[in-house]
Amino acid sequence: MTSTVPALGTRTAEGSALQAVLLDMDGTLVDTEGFWWDVEVEVFARLGHTLDDSWRHVVVGGPMTRSAGFLIEATGAAVTLAELSVLLNAGFEERIGTALPLMPGAQRLLAELYEQQIPTALVSASHRRIIDRVLASLGPQHFSLSIAGDEVSRTKPYPDPYLLAAAGLGVDPARCAVVEDTATGVAAAEAAGCQVVAVPSVAPIAPAARRTVVTSLEEVDLAFLRGLMTEMV
Repeated sequence: MTSTVPALGTRTAEGSALQAVLLDMDGTLVDTEGFWWDVEVEVFARLGHTLDDSWRHVVVGGPMTRSAGFLIEATGAAVTLAELSVLLNAGFEERIGTALPLMPGAQRLLAELYEQQIPTALVSASHRRIIDRVLASLGPQHFSLSIAGDEVSRTKPYPDPYLLAAAGLGVDPARCAVVEDTATGVAAAEAAGCQVVAVPSVAPIAPAARRTVVTSLEEVDLAFLRGLMTEMV
């Protein structure tokens, strides 16, 4: 169910309460939240419907079943959820096959975590077929494991994906730093008991307890993530 990427184990940095880093994918590491919306607009246009731009904030960051289901209900399109999921995934795969822009600071952060042997997981609501395509570009060696939205019975905003990632790494969720870009992902990570760094991509996210909001991954490095755990040591 988790990735075929070989596990790096549960090594942690001495003197740090940080045990692992769990990273969202779309909008956090790769600049693809806009891709999903563009594909949704194109698919529904072919079905004879125009999407209201205000709906973008409703569907961002959620599982395919929720976002696609909302758009079907909102438009009244004559398409099933299963049919629409196939169309959206196919359109997205075509997009990332030609371009996969990384978010500023993403490559540097991944390289640092790998070099310092920090257990790292990719935790996404996207389906496995999409994650594996993105992993090929990000470098699978950067991740101990990955969790896909179609591999859990309840995906974000439920805590299940992050709890599964922590269990797979053999770490305490409370000692994990999660980096997310949407309110849906933040809710999932917080429900799992993780320390959260929010890097809003489409809609703003307010600071809160156990949640730090930054404007870019360029503000996030290993020292920053370890600092989030200082009060827990």
